[in-house]
Amino acid sequence: MAFALTACGRLTVMPPPEGKPVVLKPAELATTWTDADGGTLTLKPDGTFIADKVCIAYRWDEGLTGSGTGTWKHGSNEEYSFVGVSFDAAHPETGEREPASYAALRQGKVLKLWVAVGDPDNDYPNCVLTSPAS
Repeated sequence: MAFALTACGRLTVMPPPEGKPVVLKPAELATTWTDADGGTLTLKPDGTFIADKVCIAYRWDEGLTGSGTGTWKHGSNEEYSFVGVSFDAAHPETGEREPASYAALRQGKVLKLWVAVGDPDNDYPNCVLTSPAS
């Protein structure tokens, strides 16, 4: 019986990284965010950004990074903020300019932007960017 249940695959997606959803103002988002591999996303107050090998999510593609410039937009619901970026140039592997949006979390004094990447049935990793809370 245990084999039959494990062969069915996961019925839920991986949880988000540690932290609580948070609503942030654009001024709180306008800073440099860093991923686990040292990639950076610098969101500027004027709505532009500079990215250097930052983790991104396109569909189920895993391990993608983005570099370049573009624009960013902030949105919020009652629980959390989200950030969408649009690169000036298309990604060389996907041909797309707009990866999935990042959602905001707070864990103590650390702010996080995160997005799930890859196939949810294969323990996909989360792309997590961090910045010290002000």
